[in-house]
Amino acid sequence: RGVGTSTNGAGAFGASLNIQTTASEMEPYAEVNSTYGSFNTWKNTVKVGTGLINNRFSFDGRLSRISSDGYVDRGSSLLKSYFLSGAYHGNKDLLRINVFAGAEKTYQSWNGIPESRLNNDVAGMQAYITRNELNAEDAAILLNSGRTYNSFTYNNQTDNYWQNHYQLIYARQLTDKFSFNGALHYTQGEGYYEEYRPNNRLSDYGLNPVVIGGTTISRTDLIRRRWLDNDFYGVTYAFNYVPGKNLNFTLGGAYNEYKGAHFGQIIWAQYASNGNIDRHYYDNEGFKTDFNTYAKVNYSPVEALSLFADLQYRRVYYDILGTENRLNFLSINDKLNFFNPKIGATYFINTESNLYASFSVANKEPNRNDYTDAAAGTFPKAERLNDLELGYRFKNSKLNLGANAYGMFYKNQLVVTGKINDTGGNFRQNVDDSYRLGIELDGSYTFNKFFALNANAAFSRNKIKNFTEYYDDYDNGGQVVNNYELTDISYSPAAVLFGEIVYKPIKDFAIALQSKYVSKQYLDNTQNNDRTINGYWVNNARLGYNFKFAGVKNVNLGLLVNNLLNKKYESNGYTYGYLLGGSRTTENFFYPQAGTNFLLNLNVKF
Repeated sequence: RGVGTSTNGAGAFGASLNIQTTASEMEPYAEVNSTYGSFNTWKNTVKVGTGLINNRFSFDGRLSRISSDGYVDRGSSLLKSYFLSGAYHGNKDLLRINVFAGAEKTYQSWNGIPESRLNNDVAGMQAYITRNELNAEDAAILLNSGRTYNSFTYNNQTDNYWQNHYQLIYARQLTDKFSFNGALHYTQGEGYYEEYRPNNRLSDYGLNPVVIGGTTISRTDLIRRRWLDNDFYGVTYAFNYVPGKNLNFTLGGAYNEYKGAHFGQIIWAQYASNGNIDRHYYDNEGFKTDFNTYAKVNYSPVEALSLFADLQYRRVYYDILGTENRLNFLSINDKLNFFNPKIGATYFINTESNLYASFSVANKEPNRNDYTDAAAGTFPKAERLNDLELGYRFKNSKLNLGANAYGMFYKNQLVVTGKINDTGGNFRQNVDDSYRLGIELDGSYTFNKFFALNANAAFSRNKIKNFTEYYDDYDNGGQVVNNYELTDISYSPAAVLFGEIVYKPIKDFAIALQSKYVSKQYLDNTQNNDRTINGYWVNNARLGYNFKFAGVKNVNLGLLVNNLLNKKYESNGYTYGYLLGGSRTTENFFYPQAGTNFLLNLNVKF
């Protein structure tokens, strides 16, 4: 809740999710999982394990493949991965080695679709074609497509990435009160996205004009690749001391380094000029170190009360040097020191209910894009969050209820502006003073062996006290500046609701109906109703049946039907604007979601 625990190392501005790679099984096992669904979607996984060998060793493996044609035109994807793990289980220690890797190839569709195409506004599409100088072929595709429109048509307009992970994990119980766990890790990744670029300026790539027969040519069609080659490695550790059942101390930390090379290549050009395929038209390297150390204590002065305190020091260093993709020179160096204290208490009213409260401070550094995308002469600031949480939980054999109220008060929050970069990433800017206030509710109730109900809801108020908007002025040069007070933070719905009713007519068969509502969201931070994602309400259904027979531990058949009522809705979008001809032009783009679709799943465990 609120601020992530120091156990995770770096700071987190929200709930923390613990992802466990795998847990050892005592007996040998095998599992096959296959899913097929709409848009020719396939997911296939095979898992095997030896179980515990001689009470000491275990080995596990997994192969996975996912492919889909995608809902969006040409929006295909192909992902492959493997996972291998071997462990030694001693009487007082555990040594585990994990090796896993994956690769993805995804056709680009990150531009979304223009608002005029979404609304089937022919006049609006014609105006969009004129404003953005679309050629006849691209204009025809826009006019004749629908909600699945994709502006990219080049057959290899793809994003490609490979990543390899290596982990060495060790844990030891040193005494009955003292234990240690630590890990070494290394991740190597590389990839590129390829795109066709028509009629680009040669000068944008540092290339000279081409002279043919006395004619000077300054533009060319080309195909480019933008590469990322990165290495991430480090160590994490924690010492645990438990002097008594009501007291627990932890001293831990981590040190990580990241190296990333970013460069671009032209692999084909109508007019090559003075370029060649091995030339990097931009090239920069980033280096980041992240050190943190923390001390944490859990103490129960009486049986009904549990207290905790967590003090973390964190130091981050950034260095980026070289040229970026617009050929601007980068020389960025930043050192940040953070102190992140956390305190909290849980009071157990009885065996069924408890109250809790916490206060946490979290500081978080800007990310790489915040530095490289910053306007000239500006430098992003670190965010600071003061988080206050108060909650109540109740649980018995039939009813499970929870309520959590929170106040998140930010200094220099990096909020999404509504614009995206050329890979679909969000631009962000600091705002001096902002907050998020809300309440989260969740509950489940089992009526009897046939019926159960699950529900959750989140209501929030997300505000920027003073916001300054900037957009380009093509009439006079420079930028238009507008100031706003107490506006909603972009992409922050005031209400998110979910409900599910589960019916089990027989022991191993279940049917569930799900309903989800997300309220209106603003695409930027001006709270302008012309730049919004409409609220939407979507209903899904799932069916599951379990059975077994000789030689098989369990077979599960599942069916998931999404968007039962074939609702037309958009879950995301972006916007930008500019002043031209004396008036503002606003370009809104959206990401429409699929209508009724299904996934059929078969899982067999041996």
